Amino acid sequence: MNQIRLPQITGLSKTSISFLPFLDKIPVGVCILSLDCRVVLFNQAMEILTGFSREKFCGVPCCYLLRSNICVQGCPLPSIKSDSGPTSFEANIINRDREKIPVRITLEPIVDISGKHTGFLEVVEDIRLLKEANTELSRAYSFGKIIGKSPQMERLYRIVPMIAQTDSPILITGETGTGKDLLAEVIHRESRRAKGPFIKVNCGALPENLLETELFGHKKGAFTGAIESRQGRFHLAHNGTLYLTEIGDLPLPLQVKLLTFLDDKIIHPLGDSKSYHVDVRIVAATHRNLEQMVREKRFREDLLFRLNVVRLELPPLRERKDDVRLLLDHFLARFVSQFKKRIRKFSDEALRVLLRYPYPGNVRELKNIVEYSVNICTEDTIQEWHLPAYLFSAKTDFIDDRLNDKEQLDSVDSFLPAGALKENLDWETMEKKMIIDALVKAKGKKGKAAAFLGWGRSTLWRKMKQYGISS
Repeated sequence: MNQIRLPQITGLSKTSISFLPFLDKIPVGVCILSLDCRVVLFNQAMEILTGFSREKFCGVPCCYLLRSNICVQGCPLPSIKSDSGPTSFEANIINRDREKIPVRITLEPIVDISGKHTGFLEVVEDIRLLKEANTELSRAYSFGKIIGKSPQMERLYRIVPMIAQTDSPILITGETGTGKDLLAEVIHRESRRAKGPFIKVNCGALPENLLETELFGHKKGAFTGAIESRQGRFHLAHNGTLYLTEIGDLPLPLQVKLLTFLDDKIIHPLGDSKSYHVDVRIVAATHRNLEQMVREKRFREDLLFRLNVVRLELPPLRERKDDVRLLLDHFLARFVSQFKKRIRKFSDEALRVLLRYPYPGNVRELKNIVEYSVNICTEDTIQEWHLPAYLFSAKTDFIDDRLNDKEQLDSVDSFLPAGALKENLDWETMEKKMIIDALVKAKGKKGKAAAFLGWGRSTLWRKMKQYGISS
């Protein structure tokens, strides 16, 4: 104990100051390490945080004191040199009582008066309260897996719990990528049917003959290949919710069968002379304009009336500007945790681009952009050059603002297909070049190329077909 209290501070006052009591005044954990990463001493705040006595831990390797996930993943101390600046990151430590504590660790080299590297200063801050505050803030701006604080979303949060308790059919509308599937799941979980099944059927994914048996089931021998009877999705969803996504793609003959079910809750399996009563709530969703389809005789008006009892419209992300930053932070935290990265934030320049981009693919596109950026970023901050290249070649305001500045124009040009702006290419040509570049980088793998571009795989296929790019 006496040996620990020997260090003195001179020059600050007329008399020497004992170093360790001075260190104990600092309200965050402070530890001094030798060059071989062993504990020289640490203050009282570090004792309280870790639960370990400094008398017993002098000379012990730092990893046995902190027991941090960073110690396992790769300690940054060996890479810190005498001229290195401070290194800060979030991590978890395990204290003496085996509690996992979220902390922020800052590391900095200690040099003597001659500039020689003699050890390390390690500062450990307990951020449990900050994490709890962020969690509460996140809950305040979310409902289930739906996130947003814009007036449109707050209105949705108010009405969903009420309509979830009824059995009325619900029609969810909104552009692709706005979160219609998530809203349907939330409605089911908030309803009295939450303990029952939630069955999803994509009405545009199967041809008409297969979709009918998929929905309503069939009797053995009903058609060639029907070697046994099979229950349909309506049967499987009994006492639960049947979610019909892309209802606008439902063929007209099946629209009649769905209308019949909504009227009497009776289904008629293909080839079966019997009918069956099932207790199922219908939630339907579409990105199409059903009223226009009714006028074009492609959707039954009476079915629209039956589905449209409760209509929920999910606004596009361009009308929810208040939610963009919230969603960026949410997906950044998710993917940083998932990919075990040390990324802390977006740079101001990257944020400026992300906040001004219109997101035609809505929340799904934003999620893809963040996932792509986290994948390729090897630093602690996502910079502009970590964002998908197509953001800088889209016809958006943030590019127009840059065109008057030659230095910034050159910076933007580096993200586009080679010399695109200098060649004055039109948008279609630039987009075609972007697709080809992405396919080359991905070595022909379309899923990977779509990720490079921040698109869904189906979007890439559609664009390739549009521009005549061979698969």
